[in-house]
Amino acid sequence: MVQESQKRELLSLDIHGEHVEVPKGTSLLNIASSYEEKYHYPILGVRFNQETVDLYTELTESGKIEFFDVTSEDGMRIYRQSLVFILTKVVNELFPERKLVVEHSLGKSYYCEFPGFNAVSPLDLIALEARMKEIIEAEEPIIPQELSRENALRILATQGHEEKVALLEQLNWKRIRIYTAGSYSNYSYQFLVPDTGRLTVFKLEAYAKGFLLRFPAPWNPAQVAPYPNLPKLGQIFRESAEWANILEIANLAGLYTFLKKDTQEANYLIHIAEALQEKKIAKIADDIYSQRDKLRIVLIAGPSSSGKTTFAQRLAIQLRALGLQPIQISLDDYFVNREQTPLDEWGQTDFEALEAIDLELFNTHLQELIEGNPVNTPVFNFETGNREWRSKKLQVKPGHPLIIEGIHGLNERLTSAVKRENKYKIYISALTQISIDDHNRIPTTDTRLIRRIVRDYQFRGQSALGTLRLWPSVRRGEEKNIFPYQEEADVMFNSALIYELCILKKYAYPLLNEVSIEEKEYGDAHRLLNLLKYFPEVPEQNVPLNSILREFIGGSSIHGK
Repeated sequence: MVQESQKRELLSLDIHGEHVEVPKGTSLLNIASSYEEKYHYPILGVRFNQETVDLYTELTESGKIEFFDVTSEDGMRIYRQSLVFILTKVVNELFPERKLVVEHSLGKSYYCEFPGFNAVSPLDLIALEARMKEIIEAEEPIIPQELSRENALRILATQGHEEKVALLEQLNWKRIRIYTAGSYSNYSYQFLVPDTGRLTVFKLEAYAKGFLLRFPAPWNPAQVAPYPNLPKLGQIFRESAEWANILEIANLAGLYTFLKKDTQEANYLIHIAEALQEKKIAKIADDIYSQRDKLRIVLIAGPSSSGKTTFAQRLAIQLRALGLQPIQISLDDYFVNREQTPLDEWGQTDFEALEAIDLELFNTHLQELIEGNPVNTPVFNFETGNREWRSKKLQVKPGHPLIIEGIHGLNERLTSAVKRENKYKIYISALTQISIDDHNRIPTTDTRLIRRIVRDYQFRGQSALGTLRLWPSVRRGEEKNIFPYQEEADVMFNSALIYELCILKKYAYPLLNEVSIEEKEYGDAHRLLNLLKYFPEVPEQNVPLNSILREFIGGSSIHGK
């Protein structure tokens, strides 16, 4: 018999600054139960020594614990994917003959479809939502299991997840994590909540050919976020789906199949993807040309790392091929002097605020240029933080457009001196075209973040850690200055390339591996590394020199990178 004196080993924990000792082998879920009352919303996940781990994890070492709820980005990721898990479980119960595909995000929602159905009946949605609520009220456990490769694939095949089996067969993983609730099992790229009772806020609503799975927003978790009235964004996602269908690549399993056909298939894939983008740019140029008698300004806006610079140059080339002679203006040169730059709510210099631009001077110069007058434009010196005048003259020929690229391009206040009918607004973003599988999508923000990490290192001397530290501020600026205006665009352009993570992986992987586990950004670095593990590497030599991707990896023939 074990003597009472032979106590279990105690582990020392730092839980949000509080020192706690627990027996070795204690689960994080048991510890979380003692801290629930300190959170306004249920605990959804945990970071242990900076790494996000499953709440069912049993501790074997001392360390630092940080619980989080739906008000954090990590918590919201878990919340969304856990609701998808419940939805797939309910579809499996009520409509086992149907295949559910989570197509893309739309505002604070996921757009879902049943392939082969042109609509989803209201009664079906009522039944799905009611059953989801029953499961949530029952607080069913969602149990993770680390299984051998063979057992995991067998379970997924039995449950009808063929596309997951097809993908995981391509990956050399010895262990695979499967989540189970009752008799239903599925694979999840994200961690899930430990039980269904933590997911009380959601709504199903008919949309297009399918329906929306609507979520709360992190800043107001008590109710679903406002309805995403984003018809233009929805249309660009449908266009992206059509491009994926042209390539016969709906998910990562399809990508692996495509690349294994022939050694030349990667080259073929690159050129088809680039041709689709070039065709869209040419179509936009044709549209501008058809309205050349009234259009004076082309405005290009989009979130960070969307490829705005390369897109603007390629559009200018297409316009020149049609006989127009556009002139490009950099908004950066119209920054106010640094001491006049507004501050954000944290007292930091806010270069992304509209008021960081000298709107009066900018609009005066626009009017002069549109009238065909020469203008001596400023140059902003980023080292001194001041505007300088270097006899930089611009003049536009009558009837030829100005191209202006910047984050505020869709905001009418930026160009208030020019009538709306004389402007052509373009929204550009990297809207991920490919999913991991039918139920695990790749967040668009993660693709852009990986692009930025690579670009910042290549051309700005910035480490991955530096970029990760800056990213939350960048995202706040996008939510404030870009996304509210995206539907103001006359046209949208998706700069994502279906093959790009296969190229970026080689660049991003070593940079992300440099982020120390001591840093709070380690969790984000680890998450992005896990995402990149799904992708095969593709040689970059066949990426065209004018590709938007070249803006990030280098070798561009467009702007000297």
